[in-house]
Amino acid sequence: MARVLAETHPDAHCELDHQGPLQLAVATVLSAQTTDKKVNEVTPKLFARYHSAADYAGADRAELEELLRPTGFYRNKTTSLINLGQALVERYDGEVPGRLTDLVTLPGIGRKTANVILGNAFGVPGITVDTHFQRLVRRWGWTAETDPVKIESAVGGLFEKRDWTMLSHRVIFHGRRVCHARKPACGACTLAPLCPSVGLGPTAAPAAAKLLKGPRAVELVVAAGIDPGLVPATAVAAEVP
Repeated sequence: MARVLAETHPDAHCELDHQGPLQLAVATVLSAQTTDKKVNEVTPKLFARYHSAADYAGADRAELEELLRPTGFYRNKTTSLINLGQALVERYDGEVPGRLTDLVTLPGIGRKTANVILGNAFGVPGITVDTHFQRLVRRWGWTAETDPVKIESAVGGLFEKRDWTMLSHRVIFHGRRVCHARKPACGACTLAPLCPSVGLGPTAAPAAAKLLKGPRAVELVVAAGIDPGLVPATAVAAEVP
């Protein structure tokens, strides 16, 4: 299944636009309860205004809140970023640490966020157990665990450590584009022959093809051996959740 995922999603990557650990840490804090697309719309102006941990630590709350408003829960996120900046300045000389044990002590940074930062900013392999990852690995029978830390451990034991970060990206890509929470596109899924949960969504190709999302929807059905003409323009234009 991992090999098929790699073939299906050769473009898999961290979908939060960033340059360096601090920007990625900030973007992941902002990604809570919103889409990566929305975060990427907000961060260019944010990153142009705030360049360092000290900038966030000393930010004007009202100004920062206004910049973050489109991401939702902007007051809480403003508090998290100010506190994050202060903690980095006080404890790490303004630099984002590159160890899991340090990252999870920072305001707004949980284990999931820490693994995103480690894998994508520091090249340290990590498994990102977000809602998509949790849903898919359970559907696929990779683990029956429900606790994110136990899921991380169980799935990590199935794969070489060097593959953890890219595996996470591919699973999340698949969850956002094909294997949706309510109606997975089973009939247009490259993993269908291997999936123990096939049938949770429509298995007929025409119905399944309509459920795909994103600019590579046509390529995804071709990879699944389905007529690309079945993919409507609305699927290609659909916002990836």
